[in-house]
Amino acid sequence: MNDFSAPTEDALAALLQRQESLHGLACIGQDELDAFAAVGGDVLVLLTEDPARSPETWDVAVILPEILKSFGRRLRGAALMPAPSRALAARYGITRYPAQLFLRDGEYVGVLEGMLNWDEWGGAVARKLEAPVSRAPSVGIPVRGPASDAGCH
Repeated sequence: MNDFSAPTEDALAALLQRQESLHGLACIGQDELDAFAAVGGDVLVLLTEDPARSPETWDVAVILPEILKSFGRRLRGAALMPAPSRALAARYGITRYPAQLFLRDGEYVGVLEGMLNWDEWGGAVARKLEAPVSRAPSVGIPVRGPASDAGCH
């Protein structure tokens, strides 16, 4: 019989608190994101999902301090728990978790979604650090006018 059980949101909260105390990864709430990003510079924010639904969330939360360390002081890191992450998803066009949101001076740069191979991560993060700020995509919501339901005339 297998004694393995999937990590829970409580275990994820404990992991993120441990990453905060050991590695300085800020564990922030939805309302704190803008203030954290407005301090300036490049920011990587991990948006999480319940690890039972998205096991990659656990993996990225464990690896994130190593990613941040490999870029020295160029990149500050933070993480959000699943509920605030889901609340911010539409604002940044995020459709898959875990998501790594990149901001510069409070402005949107881009997102990496899901888990990457270690070999790919360094290049992907480096490209985000060189990318210009841009308008954040949003999750598309279909817009229908009165004529769209009218059919053919």
